Amino acid sequence: MDTVGESLDRALEQAFTRPVPKSAQAQMRYLVKRLKGTRPAAELLGVSQRTVERYLAGTLKRPRKELAARLEHEVRSRWQPQVRARAKERAATAEGIVVSARARFGFTAAPGSTDDPRLRHITQALPPRWADRLFTARDEGATESRLKEIAAQGLGETYFRDGGRRAQGLLVEFTDVEEIDISL
Repeated sequence: MDTVGESLDRALEQAFTRPVPKSAQAQMRYLVKRLKGTRPAAELLGVSQRTVERYLAGTLKRPRKELAARLEHEVRSRWQPQVRARAKERAATAEGIVVSARARFGFTAAPGSTDDPRLRHITQALPPRWADRLFTARDEGATESRLKEIAAQGLGETYFRDGGRRAQGLLVEFTDVEEIDISL
């Protein structure tokens, strides 16, 4: 199952201008430089300082799966912070984002209408203010359920209520997310 937070991260990674380092040595070198020392890098990765030094020297080349995954994650999350910030700013002020989701959508609506949740695949452009709300909430450490709630509100306004032109008062529930892809 995809999460909204992971999808936001992938969307920002699309803006990268250079590839992320691939080898363990290059990743470790980047992390040590970014954290300003081998000790902080070792503490972050949960290994000894000597292990970090061995990767830097090239005597260790292939990390075990768990360390490789942590190393990859930490490097990706810190890679090109200025490019990432510009992409966020552009999405939040000018361009917005596109949300493509396959999920169960349910409604709270006027009596007489069907409100049973059903599986839908929706691709919808959200205006910049919704991108800003999502990125701001993500940066403030919002939970996945809060991010889903914001995405549901944005989809409810733009897709289901068509910017206020129809279905006033319709509240959208966004559950059972099978896949979600956000792009800038």
